[in-house]
Amino acid sequence: MTAHVTEGAPLRLFNSLNRKTEGFTPMDPVQTRIYSCGPTVYNYAHIGNLRAYVFTDTLRRTLNWKGQAVKHVINITDVGHLTSDQDEGEDKMELASKAMERDIWQIADHFTQAFKNDLARLNVLSPTLWSTATDHIHDMIAFAQALEKAGVTYELETGLYFDTTKVSGYGALALTPKEGQAEGARVERVEGKRNPSDFAIWRRSPSTGKRQMEWLSPWGPGAPGWHLECSVMSMKYLGSRFDIHTGGIDHREIHHCNEIAQNQAFTGQTHPGAHWWMHNNFLIDRSGKMSKSKGEFATLTSLVAKGFHPLALRLMCLSTHYRSELEFSDEILAGQLVRLKRLVGAVSALRQRVEPAPWMRIPAEIGFSSGAAFAFPRAILEQGLPGAAKKILSEFDRELADDLMTPRILPLLDETLHGKMTPEETLRVLASMDLVLGLNLFATRRSDLVLRPETAPLSAAEVEVLMAQRMQARSARDFTAADRIRDQLNAAGVDIMDGQIPPWEWRPTLPVSQK
Repeated sequence: MTAHVTEGAPLRLFNSLNRKTEGFTPMDPVQTRIYSCGPTVYNYAHIGNLRAYVFTDTLRRTLNWKGQAVKHVINITDVGHLTSDQDEGEDKMELASKAMERDIWQIADHFTQAFKNDLARLNVLSPTLWSTATDHIHDMIAFAQALEKAGVTYELETGLYFDTTKVSGYGALALTPKEGQAEGARVERVEGKRNPSDFAIWRRSPSTGKRQMEWLSPWGPGAPGWHLECSVMSMKYLGSRFDIHTGGIDHREIHHCNEIAQNQAFTGQTHPGAHWWMHNNFLIDRSGKMSKSKGEFATLTSLVAKGFHPLALRLMCLSTHYRSELEFSDEILAGQLVRLKRLVGAVSALRQRVEPAPWMRIPAEIGFSSGAAFAFPRAILEQGLPGAAKKILSEFDRELADDLMTPRILPLLDETLHGKMTPEETLRVLASMDLVLGLNLFATRRSDLVLRPETAPLSAAEVEVLMAQRMQARSARDFTAADRIRDQLNAAGVDIMDGQIPPWEWRPTLPVSQK
């Protein structure tokens, strides 16, 4: 490793490998390489899943903002992930196919596209490369053969297994000593398995039936183990050593420990593959951890159906540090939506006072780009700013460099809006910060953030009729009728804003106890 990210304050990131926040040093002075564990596409991503990608997008934008280009790979798991992260149960894809009575390949295509659409709505930059598991089966077989040749696997009737005693320090990422693991606590009980922590590299198809997704291998027809996929794809596209591996904290205890073991056995070295392993914490709803296993879970689409704009969820994620648990409720999200409307409205008002200029397009265009380094557009935005603006941006940079401390950054938006800078200077500062925050403040109108809840009993046309009747009643000083119409509109989820333009807007649907 030869170079630091030197734009502004030195970047410090928390490394799960040693549970320490340390100065980040990219292996390449120009480009940082990141691998992110992607979704298993057997269902829609719940909002807890999506938090991981807002976190990684913030990390990536931070590196770009500080002058680093990023090569970013996200995998799509369309085979091999069982119904438990502990490597037990049925394949999630096969199980979903049976439950939905649909072809497994169609299911994978449908939920892959749904996931990509969710990321786009959250203004998450597209990765440099999407890597799909089933496109790499031959690579996985070759990788498994190399592990077998290295003497770290053994074969059972059910497939090929990894012997975790063959690598030193197994489980160090999870801070879990191997000798303390109980049988069944991490993996299923398999007859002949040598150690409780051993896991499947290749699962042989049962003789009683053929899987929809299976391939021939030296160990019989079957499918790869889930853990194998990420080792193979990360090394193929980023090398045997790369900068950062990200994922949810639920991956830290099992999946990433198994990845590291495979990486070490394959290379014959003790290096874990990625220099930094970074994990975001859970999103917690009021009834517990957000989980598909409950049978009911919130998706981005379900939030939109209630009238919440997706960027309100992004803002909510930024309001809590990525390593802290994020409490979720519709009420909390409604507060973030109000905050976002205020920010977008303020930017729009300032733009009315400034002559249109090419630099105004930069924040919006960067949000839809493939993620080239932000150094050039950032320099344009910050050129010639006064001392007050530079002071705010320096504080922004310091908080960002402190392990992405976004909760302390968000108040700087308000400080900027209420400062004594000119409208253009204020907008330039906000635009520079939004390169990292990704709230799309310059391409979003306040009206874009107002969505009609699917449960609203009135159409927009019906609301307009009632609003006109209310105006007539008020003009006639029939305040009883005006109040009755107002109450009717409020009950239908409409907020009336007398004296403003527009004079009304939809209110997100909240549970009765939260209204």
